[in-house]
Amino acid sequence: MAKKQKKDRKDKSEKKDKSEKKEKTRRRRGRFASEPVAPPEPSPPPRPGPDPDVDLSALLAVGPPLTLADVDPDATPGFDGGDEQAGRAAAAAMGEEISQLQEMVFAQSRAGGNRRLLLVLEGMDTSGKGAVLRRVAARMDPRGLAVTAFTAPTVGEREHDVHGRMQRALPAPGFVGLFDRSHYQDVVVGRVQRLADDAELDRRHEAINDVERRLLDAGCVLVKCILHISRDEQRQRLLDRLADPTKHWTYDPGDVAERARWDDYQRAYQTVLERNSTAAAPFHVVPANVGWYRDWAVARLLLEHLRAMDLRWPSVDFNVHAEMARVQAS
Repeated sequence: MAKKQKKDRKDKSEKKDKSEKKEKTRRRRGRFASEPVAPPEPSPPPRPGPDPDVDLSALLAVGPPLTLADVDPDATPGFDGGDEQAGRAAAAAMGEEISQLQEMVFAQSRAGGNRRLLLVLEGMDTSGKGAVLRRVAARMDPRGLAVTAFTAPTVGEREHDVHGRMQRALPAPGFVGLFDRSHYQDVVVGRVQRLADDAELDRRHEAINDVERRLLDAGCVLVKCILHISRDEQRQRLLDRLADPTKHWTYDPGDVAERARWDDYQRAYQTVLERNSTAAAPFHVVPANVGWYRDWAVARLLLEHLRAMDLRWPSVDFNVHAEMARVQAS
């Protein structure tokens, strides 16, 4: 009798365990309408940041019939829903690759290569040319950089060929050249301030295209950018400079007079886009009201052009293993 009772209790226990397991399974499968299965946790929203596959060079390159008025200076094309933190992080993440590619350009020149790159930054006062150059230069070895700021031409420079200053400032093979303003000032300022007649300005536009074609043929990669800001944004940046004693030195009272010529400058830059943005050396219009985006975009353009150079480490004319043995034995 005791054995039978013990067996009955065991059978009941096993049946109870099986029933509980079956019920749990059914509950997990949502077979009880009174106890619906909880919906799965939603996937976290995609983190804001740049499109990893974006071809920013193509996205920002100028082609007919684009006008500056078509470009929203507050836009952030190629960077989805980002903020300053994400933008600064994305720009910093490119630093190591930019640095290595710059070193490869320099290394190839030591082996007789002629590759070089020239980054040209144009734009209205306060558009951020200096800030961009500081951040771009910080990612590269200064020994392979050639930085030039184009100020107003002297009387003597105006009397000579428009590209005299440009020729003296061009980066040597192996170098990355950075132009804060550029040879384009000769046609932009020349047109706005009427320093030359229309025939001379036409000649200068053609001369620029000719010089740039020869640069490309000689192994130089050109990255030309116009940093595009709004008139209201410029006003605010000028006020910010005046409100900060550490920035007073960056303020020029003449900037207010130049603001009165805003529309003239926009037309002059539009003419540059129409006459000097070519298939081989296009201009890129970078929306620049948002500072972190401007910095990221120029760094991205630089990286894309460096990648397109298809750089390789130069080969050497000595036996590496033999030299290792010599060094170890020394």
